[in-house]
This record gives sequence, C-alpha cells and structure tokens, in this order.
Amino acid sequence: MEKVIEVKGLRKSFKNTEVLKGVNFEVKRGEIFALLGSNGAGKTTIVKILTTLQKADGGTAVINGYDLASKPDHVRQTISLTGQFAAVDEILTGRENLIMIAKLRHLTNPRQVAEELLIRFGLTEAADRRVSTYSGGMRRRLDIAMSLIGKPQLIFLDEPTTGLDPEGRIEVWKTVKELTKSGTTVFLTTQYLEEAEQLADQIAILHGGKIITSGTLADLKKLFPPAKVEYIEKQPSLEDIFLAIIGKKEDK
Repeated sequence: MEKVIEVKGLRKSFKNTEVLKGVNFEVKRGEIFALLGSNGAGKTTIVKILTTLQKADGGTAVINGYDLASKPDHVRQTISLTGQFAAVDEILTGRENLIMIAKLRHLTNPRQVAEELLIRFGLTEAADRRVSTYSGGMRRRLDIAMSLIGKPQLIFLDEPTTGLDPEGRIEVWKTVKELTKSGTTVFLTTQYLEEAEQLADQIAILHGGKIITSGTLADLKKLFPPAKVEYIEKQPSLEDIFLAIIGKKEDK
C-alpha cells in the first residue's frame, strides 16, 4: 500500500530539552493512524512539524510524495489540520463558516460545497443557526467539515475530542470513521486509549522522545501476557497494553 507519510530520524529540541530523539514511522494511504503518548510526550510537536508550523532540528519527512523540508508549500496544498480546539467563528452560522473557508480556498462553487458538507456531517437542521448555539460535538463536526474543504488527501486531527462529553466524543468517532470511506487518510493524536482502540488501523506509542512500538491493535495485544482465565477470559484493553509497555521501558 502507498505510503502517505514517511518519517525518519525526526528530532526537535526546545532550549535544553530534547523532545523528539529520532522518531521513525510510516502511514499508509486510506488508514487511520493513531499516535499515542502521555502529556508532554511530543505528539503535538510532531503534528506541528508535519503540518509545516514548526521546523525540525533533524531527520526527514516525506508527505504525499513531497519532501517536507524542501517543498513545504506542496505539502500544505495536500493536507488539512484540525487542532485541539474547534477553529470556528461563533458569530457566523454553520453554513457561513463553510462558505467562508470555501471562498478562501478559491473554490468556484462555495455554496454547493457547503451544502454537501452540511448533509454529509448531519448539520443541515442547524445550518442557519449561529455556531455559538451548537453543542461541543456539533462544533467539532463542523470544524472537521471545514478541514475537508478542498478535498485534502491527508487530515491531521490533534486530540479532536478533548473537552467533549461522551456523547460528543461518539459523534466525532462516527465522523472520523466516515472520512476513510472516501479515501482520506487520518493522522490522529489522542490521550484517550479507548479512542485509538475504536478508530485506529495502526497505532504507534511515543515515549521518551521515540516511537517505542507500533502496529495494529492485534499486534500490540501479542506484546501483553496471555489472557488470564478466571471465571471468564479477560482480554487486555489498549490501556492495559499501553501502561505495560511504558512501564517496561521505564524499568530499563
């Protein structure tokens, strides 16, 4: 399968603190790739570097076939970023937000684009209400819809469900799952291990400035001791696996 992201030896320091110490990973087209890590592990730093908002101190990254360092403008044209907090204008309506972004991207049919996205994300009934009246889940869905204007090949979601209640989180999960059906590749960072368990095709764990393990959920479960048989067979959750792997690395 074609590689959408290929990162080798990525390094980044802030003052005297080395945050990324040689990060390596690959993301394949059409998959949901989840990057897990504790607070301060460097997840957002990786997102900022790959979306051209920060420069790496070393290493290489190729995104959608373009070298990040030499062709950042080409990279920007093929990606979209949704940060930790919804970047929507609360004074405008949902429809107006979408039309505004479509115009900024110089699309010829902004109203049609907005209408299609409102339908796709289940926002038609609230389309002409101010965004200030939206629930957290609705704002996040609108935010992701805005990120898809221009049909980017790759979308970065940096902790997309931060601050949402369980109902809003489930809304966003459904939205993210829908993205890959149209061929969009999703790079997801999250602290919610259940989120990665529900969504990700591939999972990588960032710890100590490096990717310490990666693979499918089934691959990671193989790293955990066999299930204990008590009254029922208890399979390890992704949270169990994450904490076990982190603990082993810290013991070393």
